[in-house]
Amino acid sequence: MFSNEYENSKSESVRRTRVLILVFILTAGAVYYFSNPKPQYYYDYSFRMADRFFNGAIGFKLKQPSWLNEMIPFEGNYYSAFPYGSVVSMMPFALLKQLGIVKEMPAAFIASILAMLIALMLFLISRFYEHTPQRRILMVCGIMFGTWLWTNLAMAGAWQLTLGFAMLGELGAIYFTVYKRNPIAAGAFFALAFGNRTEIILTAPIYLFLLYKFKVQSSKFEVEEIEDQRSNIKDQLTSFAGFCLIPFLLGVSTLVYNYARFHSPFDFGHSHIPGVLDEPWYRYGIFSIYYIPYNINEMLLETWKKVEGFPFYTPTGFGGSILMASPFLLLMLRRGARNFLLKYTAWIAIVVMTFLLWIHGNAGGWQFSYRYAIILLPWIFVILLESAPKKITRFEWITYIFSFIINLYATYLFLWTDFVKP
Repeated sequence: MFSNEYENSKSESVRRTRVLILVFILTAGAVYYFSNPKPQYYYDYSFRMADRFFNGAIGFKLKQPSWLNEMIPFEGNYYSAFPYGSVVSMMPFALLKQLGIVKEMPAAFIASILAMLIALMLFLISRFYEHTPQRRILMVCGIMFGTWLWTNLAMAGAWQLTLGFAMLGELGAIYFTVYKRNPIAAGAFFALAFGNRTEIILTAPIYLFLLYKFKVQSSKFEVEEIEDQRSNIKDQLTSFAGFCLIPFLLGVSTLVYNYARFHSPFDFGHSHIPGVLDEPWYRYGIFSIYYIPYNINEMLLETWKKVEGFPFYTPTGFGGSILMASPFLLLMLRRGARNFLLKYTAWIAIVVMTFLLWIHGNAGGWQFSYRYAIILLPWIFVILLESAPKKITRFEWITYIFSFIINLYATYLFLWTDFVKP
């Protein structure tokens, strides 16, 4: 009898947790949808290209609007510098235009959908840890509302939505690689990630390593290392092939897409943007180690600037310390982990992508904090989960609360006022 009562109580607790999580996910979508009264639907580069695909073309014959200054004129056509994968990501929404449901890019709607899917993936990953529902919700809330993701994704221009798709892709790839092994699904999400942010392709060996090194024991909700690799070489090769299938198809399609536009499979078009190589931040080319000190400052050290009168201090609008924007990131320095190899692998992924971001000449343009670092957040979440103690400490509450306040305030300044100006 007591056993039945315990099981019923446990089942009821699980149901309440699931309902609470569902409410949180829907709330996150609503918050992102209404965070910006003027979403940047007009910066619709990839959406326009997806719409052109439905019309049997990959470019425009007519000159594009002046605000789309990153459109590339080439041999009588205008093309977008956004990668092929970002165009494919926009096709479901461009289809809505083809069907007459929308007339322009539904920017706020896309940001809202991405926010809900990102929150869902964060919760799915967190359930593989023996954390309380309160901790899981706090940590997911930290990523969704305590980081620069909120302000930037809610801007809802093509650049920001691309980062949202990339983050969703990384989360899905991590989930289906480490926590619920499905190589084909992992590869599909990885394709979504690097298809929107090309630099993520450098982390492909890390996912293959995790497929090789880990298996999931779902019944125990824990990740274990594979002890005897020699006994399942065939299974491993099958997993690798499954993971690489969709990324390979996307990669080949991207090369064909590039060749059709610029007569070279390896020309992504960025250098063809009018005047881009004359901009001061590209004085050493698109990539150079000389940009590292500048990007370190923009990503880790840049503080807010003082202004006359209210609000007295505002973000610069062109960068800013991610530690200042999200103080809870200091929790990444905690010792310990449930699985040290997974934690250190996540650190390696962060280092690899950060290095590529630091050698890029442009720190991200108009943004709150350092928007390119959105692609680091999935791995940051894994590190935080691995090192988190069972009890939420006072220091955690302080850092999370400050993070929420800072990002709420930044969202208000950027999206609801004119206090932050270019």
